[in-house]
Amino acid sequence: MGQENILSVNNLFVSFNTYAGEVKAIRGVNFELKKGETLAIVGESGSGKSVTTKTLLGLNAKNAQISGNLVFKDRNLVDLTEKEWEKIRGKEIAMIFQDPMTSLDPTMTIGMQIAESIILHEKISKKEALDRALDLMKKVGIPKAEEHIKDYPHQWSGGMRQRAVIAIALANNPDILIADEPTTALDVTIQAQILKVMKELQKDLGSSTIFITHDLGVVAGVADRVAVMYAGKIVEIGTVEEVFYNPQHPYTWGLLASMPSTDMEEGELESIPGTPPDLLAPPVGDAFAARNKFALDIDFKEQPPMFKVSDTHYAATWLLDPRAPEITPPEVIRKRWGKWKERQK
Repeated sequence: MGQENILSVNNLFVSFNTYAGEVKAIRGVNFELKKGETLAIVGESGSGKSVTTKTLLGLNAKNAQISGNLVFKDRNLVDLTEKEWEKIRGKEIAMIFQDPMTSLDPTMTIGMQIAESIILHEKISKKEALDRALDLMKKVGIPKAEEHIKDYPHQWSGGMRQRAVIAIALANNPDILIADEPTTALDVTIQAQILKVMKELQKDLGSSTIFITHDLGVVAGVADRVAVMYAGKIVEIGTVEEVFYNPQHPYTWGLLASMPSTDMEEGELESIPGTPPDLLAPPVGDAFAARNKFALDIDFKEQPPMFKVSDTHYAATWLLDPRAPEITPPEVIRKRWGKWKERQK
């Protein structure tokens, strides 16, 4: 995999002016996306995952105030006009949405919806575009595509509709594909099939993917790196193995401990107490402090910096400060780490 960055996000802040005040939705986010890699962004609802991706597509509401740098192909996306966005959105950066029923037009055939995206960006004939649409339908695993190109969305199952949405997103061979909870509405078997299709297509096309999810279980099979978000910030980032088997932030511990797995013993599943903070008035220190049983005094006074765990692994927790007391992660995390160590031998 090439190490060249296709996207660099530096010091991104996004806030929304509402009748209740200013909601500070994204508070200084930094990450890179490399060519050909999949970066998963994980966190509870309200952590800022979807606002981040909408910002990467220029789709935020009119009341959004954005600062920072989003550098894609040597251009800062923050400065683009809507006209400039229209040339990039769907062609160079495309999105697979969460619910295929709301992202497909019920009045238009599936084939035409895929072709429309191609015609818009490539100025080719309707016939050529429909030929390409048919090819894409086959690529995403739609059986008997020729027979179904004139079907309408309501005639298809949820899994098939989601394949159509993927075909639309891939229609112009985008450099970056953003998948926002693309399998949430599907059952586990169909979910696995869709993820397999996405992984194979990414390999064929060499595109980079940002995969948004609240489900850490999905991440292990699809991502190269993981960014854990909480209250508008990235609190931990690293390779899948680092974040899964050597997590450093207590929030990541909580997410992993609350994730069911097949080798789990009875009664082991934990939950994170409390709720995320109100981003109208974000806490002074570490936003997770009030829910963190390992919180130190400084957590309530000062935001932690990103501490380096390895060249690829960083976490924003005062527990990594050399002056912090030695804290043992929950047993379920230690077991996971132990099992991984065994596998490495």
